[in-house]
Amino acid sequence: MAFPERFSNLPAYAFPRLRALLDSHPPGGEPVAMSIGEPKHAFPAWIQDILVAHMSEFNAYPPNDGSPELLSNIAAWIARRYGVCVNPLTDILSLNGTREGLYNAAMALCPEAKAGQPPLVLLPNPFYQVYLAATFSVAAQPHLVTARAANGFLPDYASLSPDVLNRTAIAYICSPSNPQGAVASPAYLKSLIELAETYDFKIFADECYSEIYRKGAPSGALQIANQIGADPERVVVFHSLSKRSNLPGLRSGFAASGPQTIARMKHLRAYSGAPLPLPLQRVAEAVWADEQHVIENRGLYQEKFDIADALFGSVPGYISPEAGFFLWLPVEDGEQAALKLWRETGIRVLPGAYLARDTPDGNPGHGFIRVALVAPKSITEQALTRLHACLYT
Repeated sequence: MAFPERFSNLPAYAFPRLRALLDSHPPGGEPVAMSIGEPKHAFPAWIQDILVAHMSEFNAYPPNDGSPELLSNIAAWIARRYGVCVNPLTDILSLNGTREGLYNAAMALCPEAKAGQPPLVLLPNPFYQVYLAATFSVAAQPHLVTARAANGFLPDYASLSPDVLNRTAIAYICSPSNPQGAVASPAYLKSLIELAETYDFKIFADECYSEIYRKGAPSGALQIANQIGADPERVVVFHSLSKRSNLPGLRSGFAASGPQTIARMKHLRAYSGAPLPLPLQRVAEAVWADEQHVIENRGLYQEKFDIADALFGSVPGYISPEAGFFLWLPVEDGEQAALKLWRETGIRVLPGAYLARDTPDGNPGHGFIRVALVAPKSITEQALTRLHACLYT
């Protein structure tokens, strides 16, 4: 059976590509994984007690859209964090990890045509790879906009021509961004929302790194839409406990938007979704309601970013990230740098080109490596010191 033609341009996922690049070579030192954004800080110890107390609920099918308690606690968190009041029963959908939501939202919400032509989906370049897979899955056409240093590593969608914008159905935005750690300002988000209202497209705002920041808390797309009185159906925001609470294996996230948008996503999810088991929903209920562990977690990342700034501050082209937990380090060639690091030090990083697509001007990730600061502080400091010595001295 032939693979659907629309997937023929979907590149190999980043991590199989990395294994193909590195795994035939022995590591040049004690291996340190800095390639994948898998948080390794401790999660709250009280989670175990909650899970044990609700083990019997594995005997029941879980609510497909999220338990009422979970949805209420998420709504309360949105109100505390962003000052936006949402209806937990109509404006929120619990997700089995936000990757599910970022993919299925396109399936539920992308029209078959826009302006009489196949719809366009705007993507930042580099980008989280599920955005592209979702685009191809709905037979839309991706339109990549390079997130350049000159634009603060955020895509300048406002610079696109009316012909492109009139065909746009969806625009993905990631803030804080993966991989660069850039934060969209309130003015940027306001401009993007106004652009979406003018040209009638939806914004999918991936905000999974929103709670790992260095100075002020990043603004959210739903927050800015509320402040300027925009239609809440215009914006869909996605959040997760993976980064905020060091629970990537819990697979708990949510989408929030206007009631019509969430209803369409719920309709699709009734057929295709994989709801979180009830004992895990009970854990998520408690975790969304607690902020102390998030503050402590953020402090650990801030310490590691200070170490990175001290080591790489004098490296030409180094930009200290505003948020998230990645370094986007400038190199001559990302693949060559990753291979050199592995063979000489055992440090495993991701070539930036694996997170981007080629354009007529080249691949915007070619001259970078992405380094995840997820290991404990002592391991991170040692690894960054070895990395600096290998590539920059």
